[in-house]
Amino acid sequence: MSKAIFTLDATVRTDLGKGASRRLRREDKLPGIIYGGEEAPVSITLDHNKVNNAADFEAFYSHVLTLNVDGKAVEVLVKDMQRHAFKPRILHVDFQRVIAGQELHTNVPLHFINEDKSAAIKAGGIAEHHVNEIEITCLPKDLPEFIEVDIANVEMDSTLHLSDLTLPAGITSVELGKDDETHDLAVVTVKPAPKAADAEEGDEEAASEE
Repeated sequence: MSKAIFTLDATVRTDLGKGASRRLRREDKLPGIIYGGEEAPVSITLDHNKVNNAADFEAFYSHVLTLNVDGKAVEVLVKDMQRHAFKPRILHVDFQRVIAGQELHTNVPLHFINEDKSAAIKAGGIAEHHVNEIEITCLPKDLPEFIEVDIANVEMDSTLHLSDLTLPAGITSVELGKDDETHDLAVVTVKPAPKAADAEEGDEEAASEE
């Protein structure tokens, strides 16, 4: 994966409003904003196609990016992205400034590994993923692109919870920091695959509800 997706050029935008944004989009430009830290929010314009291509990579959303804003490098995280309802276009993107030494609060994806080594899955089980990302806090230098969930030793009819995960050094789970035990979310369950008769019955029930 090219590191080029982590660096994008942008310009400060002074022509604001819906009409201006529509004109930018017709020119394949993408309106956006940078906020956070002690500086005021800054409206910016980016190349739509470059951002759209970068957005195909999972790491784009969980990596510290560099925006070259009129020649000035600004480190940011993607915080929100508005997409067109049915066209493959991005309408607006929000970036949050990243300050060295200041804790980040963001989501990172989970990568489930070692299904091929799981005795339960080899015996006919299936892995049911309950969450595909978790909310974390960490310093910018510790931000992982993803967190691995090893299911090699998960037994049949067993569930891995957040507290069972081995988080990288410097990473804290936001949910586990809450007092209520219900925040120890189920992450993945290995259970027997449905039998053919059960699957057919489920299909019939679904059809009868339509």
